[in-house]
Amino acid sequence: MPKNAALARHFVRAALDGVAPDLAATAELLTGELVTNVVIHARTEAEVRVAVAEGRVQVRVCDRRPERGLVPHDRHPYAATGRGLALVEELATSYGVHSADGVKTVWFELWPEPPAPPTSVWETVPPVGPTVSVALNDVPYALYWAAQQQWEGALRELMLATATATDGWAGVRPEDLAVAQDMSHMICACMTAAVEQETPDSSTLSLLVGFPAQAAPAAQALRRVLDDADALAQQGSLLTLPALPQIRAFRHWLLDQIAGQLTGAPAMAWTLVPGAPGATPTELAPWDASEVEASGVPTVAADDGNRIVAVNKPAASLLGWQPHELVGQRLTALIPGHLRKRHTAAFTSLLLTGEPRILGRSIPVPALHRDGRLIPVRLFIQTQEAVDGHTVFVAQLTTTTAPAAPAHDPRDELYTRSSPGPVHLPTTTKKAKRSGVEQADPEWLSLFADTGRAMTTTLDLDERVRRLCDVLTQRLADWCAADLVDEHGRVQRVCVAHRDPGVTISTEHLGRLPPVSDVTQGALSRVLRGAGPLLVSHIPPLSEARNDLDARQLELVDLLGGNSAVIAPLRADQEVFGALTMVRVQDEQPFAKEDILLIAELVRGISFGVDNARMHQRTHSHAEELQRALLPELPRVGDLELAARYVPSSTSAQVGGDWYDAFALPGGDTVLIIGDVSGHDLQAAVAMSTLRNMLRGLAVDRPEPPGDVLRRLDRASRTLSPGATATCLYALARTGAGGTVDLRYAAAGHLPPLLTTRDGDTRYLEAGRGLLIGLDAHHPRPSASDLLPPRSTLLLYTDGLIERRGESLDVGMARLRRHTAATAQAPLDVFCDELTIKFGADAADDIALLALRPDSGPHS
Repeated sequence: MPKNAALARHFVRAALDGVAPDLAATAELLTGELVTNVVIHARTEAEVRVAVAEGRVQVRVCDRRPERGLVPHDRHPYAATGRGLALVEELATSYGVHSADGVKTVWFELWPEPPAPPTSVWETVPPVGPTVSVALNDVPYALYWAAQQQWEGALRELMLATATATDGWAGVRPEDLAVAQDMSHMICACMTAAVEQETPDSSTLSLLVGFPAQAAPAAQALRRVLDDADALAQQGSLLTLPALPQIRAFRHWLLDQIAGQLTGAPAMAWTLVPGAPGATPTELAPWDASEVEASGVPTVAADDGNRIVAVNKPAASLLGWQPHELVGQRLTALIPGHLRKRHTAAFTSLLLTGEPRILGRSIPVPALHRDGRLIPVRLFIQTQEAVDGHTVFVAQLTTTTAPAAPAHDPRDELYTRSSPGPVHLPTTTKKAKRSGVEQADPEWLSLFADTGRAMTTTLDLDERVRRLCDVLTQRLADWCAADLVDEHGRVQRVCVAHRDPGVTISTEHLGRLPPVSDVTQGALSRVLRGAGPLLVSHIPPLSEARNDLDARQLELVDLLGGNSAVIAPLRADQEVFGALTMVRVQDEQPFAKEDILLIAELVRGISFGVDNARMHQRTHSHAEELQRALLPELPRVGDLELAARYVPSSTSAQVGGDWYDAFALPGGDTVLIIGDVSGHDLQAAVAMSTLRNMLRGLAVDRPEPPGDVLRRLDRASRTLSPGATATCLYALARTGAGGTVDLRYAAAGHLPPLLTTRDGDTRYLEAGRGLLIGLDAHHPRPSASDLLPPRSTLLLYTDGLIERRGESLDVGMARLRRHTAATAQAPLDVFCDELTIKFGADAADDIALLALRPDSGPHS
């Protein structure tokens, strides 16, 4: 019973009356922890014995479950439970456990002064009865620690809620909770024993774990109870948060693998789980602040308290800061004032429900520059677990193209920032601390230096890889192969180097490799999906190849020989872009587990060097600057408020044919233009620029109805750019009496503008429609007119905003009407930002939008 812990503490306090107060208080604390363990894990009667001799205190706590061994936990600062034995280790002079005659006894001694006794260790109790080995392949150990901590905290809260529940509480049945707790204890014990036998690599462990043969039903029960705990936490019925998506997905995989393999099902590696959050290379590796700082992509990392814990120089420079100035600040320091409430609500919702809305998606949003300007970016947020088991939210900021917003008054309270405060960076476990380069001997340090020099002597990608492989074959392996993933996801073998210059390697061993599918087994395929570095201590013969990729790998081994190998992933910006295969041929000195940690550190540095060369060779690096140069600054026109956004496709190069334009004519009209040239490449962007400049010249040349202007544009386009087609909407806006706006417009195959009144009434302006530009220069082009009420919003947009694959255009147009109606009274910048956030995530096409609002009339 829960009250047993309190009774035990009272008993110890009374028994130690007259003993030194410090010893008595410590004994009382530790006894309470051990009896709590009996209540939670053993669930039997507890017997407490206290003895004092020569000033030394000995306490023994007995239960009736000798088969239920102790599982000391790593001292993760974020764990919600599991600290009892850690307190005993820290405070007791000596301690231990022994089992006999159906009783398990956990004891500790407190001595008032030295000499200290021999080092104490806990006794481990193996599972009772026959066991079955369960293969758990590609386990990200940081994610495992996080999942274990989360579910142990959930079980603890369930136990407390059940113990104090009233008859009407619809929680978990006590008998189900007991089975789940026992299974959790068993998993922790078995996994701890298995992990202690391994040397962790840079990201994953492949374990063979022995579980009791009859434990499958208990594993399934634990899965159900933890899912129920998540549901109760979402309802606010537990004082704990539900599991985040990647932890929940990993927990399901782990428990399904245990239950499945115990009943004869085949093993499936974590890296093979289709679509599971946390099964991608990004989440396999433990979070490391140094990787954020070394990344060339603007990156910001925040903890679950919404505080920035790491930021790299590209991100800080983009937003006008120094990196050290941002660390410790709230993430809201980088979020515009009008979106902060939305961000806080979304972040809180994620923590309270465990349900993602923007995780793993590319969301277009404005970021706040230090001087108050808004910088349009695409935000891509993923979660990673640190080695201490806590979750870090890693956000990559990809700049998008849009006009710079005017600077805000720094005195505006929405943009005031709190001064940086202290930050507590994640601590590391003992396993992580053993992985540093500082443990290497001089030979390894020399190898690190040589690979570094090889990466700085050339910018050519192929030559840089070749020089790296030459260094590796002279210092580490007998031969080496380098594979890179191209922009289309295909694996190319770019280099094979041998220590003996007399060995010739045919070009048939280079070039494209067979594809890596979600079911392809083999060490190389696992590494390319995110696992590793992997030690291959037994290289099978070519006849045992299980797929085409294995066959290509083993053909090279058949030619060059091989006794052992290490295959390591090349990672940068949290993405696997290649692999290094290092092979030793001789039997005398094969690769061993002890080499893996240093190889992981070596390849981490190599990855950055190779990725820099890849970036140097990319021809699309100037696309964003080109697109930005082609977009105009919006004019400031009297009582007309204008806002625009351009969001490149999240799946293609950041250059295309969508455009908008706005400028004032000498006669007082304001021109509004939106258009889309067919195609999505550099050629389309050039055609768009030509068309835009022609339309500008025609509009300024002489005042004409919009239909006539488009007719002249069509004629000029067919003469100067034959074969090009485009959609376009051309409109003239002039402020009238009473705050209304007289709008005249014509459309050349373009989607109709959407008018939304301040009260939320919406309608599409369907008149003035004609053929696309480039189809028939002689076809009549009508003009149309409408009155825009005060404080209404006119939206011009391209099809990327509403079109979705497999969905009719009418559905997208109806969805857009609903959204603009809901945000009709929002400030125009908020109106546009909400549109891009709602419709721009993972957009398959570019999005351009231009919004106009008469800025007179009644204000709320």
